[in-house]
Amino acid sequence: MGMPRLRQAYTPHPVVDQSAAHLRGYIDGSDAVSGRPFMQVVLDGLTGPLEDADLQGLSFERTTPRLVEPDTDYNLQRLFEDNRWTDMLPIVLPTEARVEAMLKGTSHPPHKVVGRLRPTVFRESWEFDVEKVAVNAVMAGARPEYFPVILALASSGITARSSSTTSFATIPVINGPIRNELAMNTGIGVMGPYNHANATIGRAYGLLSQNLQGGSVPHESYMGSQGNWYAYTAVIPEAEERSPWQPLHVQKGFKPTDSIASIFFGGWYTHAGYGPRATWQEKMRHSLAAVEQYSPPLFVMDPIVARGFVDLGFDTKEKLIAWCADNALLTAREYWDNQSIQLLRPKAVAGIEPYASRLKAHPDEVIKIYEPSEINIVVAGGETQGAWKMISGALRATVSIDLWR
Repeated sequence: MGMPRLRQAYTPHPVVDQSAAHLRGYIDGSDAVSGRPFMQVVLDGLTGPLEDADLQGLSFERTTPRLVEPDTDYNLQRLFEDNRWTDMLPIVLPTEARVEAMLKGTSHPPHKVVGRLRPTVFRESWEFDVEKVAVNAVMAGARPEYFPVILALASSGITARSSSTTSFATIPVINGPIRNELAMNTGIGVMGPYNHANATIGRAYGLLSQNLQGGSVPHESYMGSQGNWYAYTAVIPEAEERSPWQPLHVQKGFKPTDSIASIFFGGWYTHAGYGPRATWQEKMRHSLAAVEQYSPPLFVMDPIVARGFVDLGFDTKEKLIAWCADNALLTAREYWDNQSIQLLRPKAVAGIEPYASRLKAHPDEVIKIYEPSEINIVVAGGETQGAWKMISGALRATVSIDLWR
């Protein structure tokens, strides 16, 4: 947080939906970490004189050597595991020759800065170059031709290893010619581990995030209470050729010939359904009412589903998205009774819409919880079943893959 030794006082979770007396107990009681009276910890932290260690600068020396000493395959695998440089699965050891081969997948020089990452906004951002991304791409088992996609994801500034206590994951959607160039899977098993490019690109994104942002260590730099399975390999190439609608990147203003990665931050919930059946409206309303309202839905629809909605008159994604926004409803009491939604309360208090109107609503008043611009639809799947998934996913970035070729 820009300080070598930040002074901290800690109160337990949860704080939302607790009585005033319960919360007062936190303040009048002891700090849960130090055991000292909480308010005394606060006062000492604010008024205690600075010591030499408090004045040593805003960063620290990084002395990790570029190469490790030669050893056996087994011992090197254990070294990477013990240092938490892996996702706890076996890796391809990043030898100099393998990294050099990976670097041939891009025209950019090894020491060009790609971007900066951090596990949470409260930690220092780490800067990294093309070679460091290549090391992690090798570890993931990726091929050099995949490297521009991996570099694009790395350049986004969005980590795939968020430290949120809510256990968010990051889900990239891939559009444009690159999908076919790499033989990415948009069909049967698109969201599963059945395609080399899909799986290793997603894994590389996760590995580079944890290694190039300052770690992803439980209890230290990772605080996701339950973790998230999407964090392993979640990458979704859109089935543009089999979709009756515009692909996602064209919706966002790019050309069909552009290769684009759209990065969604969420993976918090997943609802699933079939259809559109006779009761599709009821099913959708129930699913939309069951979401975590802080994180809008990313729909992944099999082409069968998309064509079914076209037959019902939804000839564009935008029309179906508008219907979803009109039918994503909760009472104001339910909307605000959510720990993460409290992050939006300052906007509501400041008069920013639509949050201000939601805050002013009577507790029993039914309100819309999403704007159409927050909801997205991607078409992908093998057409063996008319199935759809509704996944927590706020669009955080769109990045060009072509720039990293």
